[in-house]
Amino acid sequence: MRIVYMGTPDFAVPGLRALAEAGYSIPLTVTQPDRPKGRGGRLAPSPVKQTALALGLEVFQPERVRSAESLDAIRRAEPDLIVVAAYGQILPKTVLDLPPFGCLNVHASLLPALRGAAPIHWAVLNGCAKTGITMMQMDEGMDTGAIWLQREVDIPQEMTSGELHDALAQLGAAILPETLELLFKGELRPVPQDSAQATYAPMLKKAHEWIRWERGAGELRDQIRGLAPWPGASARFEGKTLKINEAAVLRREGAAGAESVDSAAEVGANPGTVLGIVKNGNTKGFSVQTGAGALLVSRVKPEGRQSMDALSFVNGYGLEVGYEFETGE
Repeated sequence: MRIVYMGTPDFAVPGLRALAEAGYSIPLTVTQPDRPKGRGGRLAPSPVKQTALALGLEVFQPERVRSAESLDAIRRAEPDLIVVAAYGQILPKTVLDLPPFGCLNVHASLLPALRGAAPIHWAVLNGCAKTGITMMQMDEGMDTGAIWLQREVDIPQEMTSGELHDALAQLGAAILPETLELLFKGELRPVPQDSAQATYAPMLKKAHEWIRWERGAGELRDQIRGLAPWPGASARFEGKTLKINEAAVLRREGAAGAESVDSAAEVGANPGTVLGIVKNGNTKGFSVQTGAGALLVSRVKPEGRQSMDALSFVNGYGLEVGYEFETGE
């Protein structure tokens, strides 16, 4: 079977490798054009392009996949199936209808949950206990096609979106050859999605980064790990942006691990107020009052500096108990 593979970021690399290792013919790999990267702004190839070239595969990088040039290039490859994994452009109907087996999308959620551009981030931001990979038959809607196969994974409370990204990329690669084998044998049946159960994972915006201390400690923990390592959750410290990289819900002493349920009113501090400096125990840093409970911050990144542990920040920047963080806009 001849497969055209379409993908761009790191998430799509394991799937491409899996197909090559499984012995499928990949006459064409389609990825986004080289983009400026770093301070120098030099053009850099996508991770998928680098992998495809290392595998000796032909690479095509159209600015617009809807162009006649793109359709001609894909048609010449004579694909039986197109596999799409985080490609970055919406495919037109002319491309969707081109291969006999259509287009299969490797989507990083358990559809119909978390349709959209950022399902991995939002699974963590929303505090989901589970997510997974969906192998979906693509149609003209946004992640609305029929489901071929699904596999789920647990999301521990300490897992970041970066860690979940890597786990799902490997899971997608593991089940992709299995899915194709069953699909080509006619042993899979498409299951339509129940759109009434759909939830959405929109593209992240700057407003999603700002920490609002009046929210509960559990919600803020999920926000911080959901935005780690990129783009990072942000607070304001002395007029500058402070990225909060790692944090946990502060637990009461002797509470057998139960999360604190103290509110800001109960402890008499405004949300965003530094309650204490924690120098002992497994996790060190500084605690901050939230709208419900306290958050123990263990790692931060000051504006213009490298990431550092929270105690180094306390010592280097003179953070004191009673300081009240602002909410940036």
